[in-house]
Amino acid sequence: MKCPFCSSDNTRVIDSRPADDNSSIRRRRLCDACKKRFTTYEKVETIPLIVIKKDNNREQFDRSKIEAGILRACHKRPISVKTINRLVDDIETEIFNMEEKEIPSTVIGEIVMDKLKDLEAVAYVRFASVYREFKDINTFMDELKKILDK
Repeated sequence: MKCPFCSSDNTRVIDSRPADDNSSIRRRRLCDACKKRFTTYEKVETIPLIVIKKDNNREQFDRSKIEAGILRACHKRPISVKTINRLVDDIETEIFNMEEKEIPSTVIGEIVMDKLKDLEAVAYVRFASVYREFKDINTFMDELKKILDK
């Protein structure tokens, strides 16, 4: 493992433990060259998952796209980064537990919306407005009414 500070190949593990999600291992490392410490995460490599987009194009699953969408929806909301990371972990676990090689993006979007609905109403509506491509205020109001009825 290369040191992120000095790029030396001479690093060693000084501590290992399961990460918070129990699906990866957190390792504290020490660079013998510059003596700085850094953290790495080791995760099991999974079978590549292909996402079928709305236009029928296919691309490899990218966790960072889900994370970016949720971060945009939660912008300036009282939701911690730790909570968002846990939410993304839950979504990713649910997707991979389906054990499919290909999954439509619509399925992923619905999973994200279900999780956001339980987390925070404003973030949910923000995500839904982009995901469902609200065309006018009436569509927006219909979605708000669904939330208020619950």
